[in-house]
Amino acid sequence: MSVVRDLRVLLRLRNFRRLLAVRLLSQSADGVYQVALAAHVVFSPEKQASAGAIASAMAVLLLPYSLIGPFAGVLLDRWPRRQVFLYGNLLRAGLACCTALLILSTAPDWLFYTSALCVTAVNRFVLAGLSAALPRLVDKDRLVIANSVSPTAGTLAATAGGGLAFVVRIVIADSDAAVVLLGAALYLASALASLGFARDLLGPEADEAGTRLRQALAITTRGLADGLRHLRERREAARALAAMTVIRFCYGALTVMMLMLCRYAWSDTEAHGLALLGLTLGVSAVGFFTAAVLTPWAVRLLGRFGWMSLCAVAAAVLVPALGLSFVVTPTLIAAFVVGLVTQGTKIATDTVTQTEVDDLFRGRVFALYDVLFNVAFVGAAAISALALPPDGRSTVVVAGAAGLYALVAVALYRWSRMRPRAPNAVT
Repeated sequence: MSVVRDLRVLLRLRNFRRLLAVRLLSQSADGVYQVALAAHVVFSPEKQASAGAIASAMAVLLLPYSLIGPFAGVLLDRWPRRQVFLYGNLLRAGLACCTALLILSTAPDWLFYTSALCVTAVNRFVLAGLSAALPRLVDKDRLVIANSVSPTAGTLAATAGGGLAFVVRIVIADSDAAVVLLGAALYLASALASLGFARDLLGPEADEAGTRLRQALAITTRGLADGLRHLRERREAARALAAMTVIRFCYGALTVMMLMLCRYAWSDTEAHGLALLGLTLGVSAVGFFTAAVLTPWAVRLLGRFGWMSLCAVAAAVLVPALGLSFVVTPTLIAAFVVGLVTQGTKIATDTVTQTEVDDLFRGRVFALYDVLFNVAFVGAAAISALALPPDGRSTVVVAGAAGLYALVAVALYRWSRMRPRAPNAVT
């Protein structure tokens, strides 16, 4: 199979393997850190978190840095990306240690959230930089399979990190601080892994990277406008980002619902709720992995928008069919479907964005992409909080998500028919 052949070629590329190692270590640390935060905010015995409280926590962690995301992109198009990975992960390791100390000292919530907010801020630079650097190491013909392997492997690493955090939290040490320190160690390992790259290998081009920070900050607003204008001229990339934003919105609403179901509807104790949440994340990870396997083949057959449309159709039909029962097993199957659909759409969107956007603008566009991700997720959490009852069982949330999936499917199908699909549609 050509997919297997391309994957073998990719894994022979030393620099691709290095970038993948940086991603895996960094995102596994993210998984550990996020589970520690969830355990502390939602599942701590002394806390009785509501959907509104969960939404507020997500807003505190994500929205402020969604607003500065485009500015991060302008800097990413000027800073050596290797340095972003090195110093960004070192900084996150230190900040995670601060978070652990705050948990141990029972500090006020606002101080705890401020520390977590700083870790999330740096994450915006690292993830956008990983996507922007990938085309520098992989030829255009194998970019789809690279986008299947890298982000999906990163998502699986985050899930594995979350699973490891559950084990540490439930089996080894009943301490959220210990879990956070484990995340700090993984951030440090990711920083060390980035030292294998030459300073300028990952881009951006020398004439942009050489711009001094003060100059970069002075032209941030103009650079943002240029990035938006460039994206407007690349209609396929803009359409893919719009579709992905709506699908991410659905993912956010359903995630908050699952958190409430695990915490209240399906469990009587915090430990049982954590175990159910871990099982849900594991099932969703299987969906991510399935998407990585299916997407390269499906894109070759259907085209990028055709595959994205099929994903949205599947979610529009299966999510309400399985999820409206609010019974554990069918709802877990629905979580698998949502994972497959979200990741399959993301792989295709990443590829469209990377191939349609010029390298000099890629950091800015991926930072905007990141902003759309966060705003959609937090907006969905806020809206679903209004509809969710205390135990999380909400027909309105499930039906609303299904309706949005259906609208996205129709739009994507129309876009896929607007331009004849070329034989090399996978590029």
